[in-house]
Amino acid sequence: MKNKSGSGGLVYSTDAGRMCPVCRKPVAQCACKSNQAQAAAGDGIVRVLRETKGRGGKAVTVVRGVPADAAGLVKLGQQLKTACGSGGTVKDGVIEVQGDHCDKVIALLQAQGYKVKRAGG
Repeated sequence: MKNKSGSGGLVYSTDAGRMCPVCRKPVAQCACKSNQAQAAAGDGIVRVLRETKGRGGKAVTVVRGVPADAAGLVKLGQQLKTACGSGGTVKDGVIEVQGDHCDKVIALLQAQGYKVKRAGG
């Protein structure tokens, strides 16, 4: 069977945790963090959407495009989860808040000075 990923069969999760696909080091020791942070910044518009696909019909509010580093995303994620009174996570530069809280999250982000758009219809 041919490997379609083009990575030569490399696995990006090891005993050291998640691995950076660019420099192939553990994420904590990633040599290209600055490049990833700049790429995550995007166009400066934070997009908020409601997502249910692959979640057993349960809604999750997803926040993408926040121009912040990993620590800033975690802090913002905690603020949003507390304000909405629900759980969630921050992974791969995306904040997820359990439940349909799009309007509340948009209002909170705008109050903090972010340019926000609702995505996904």
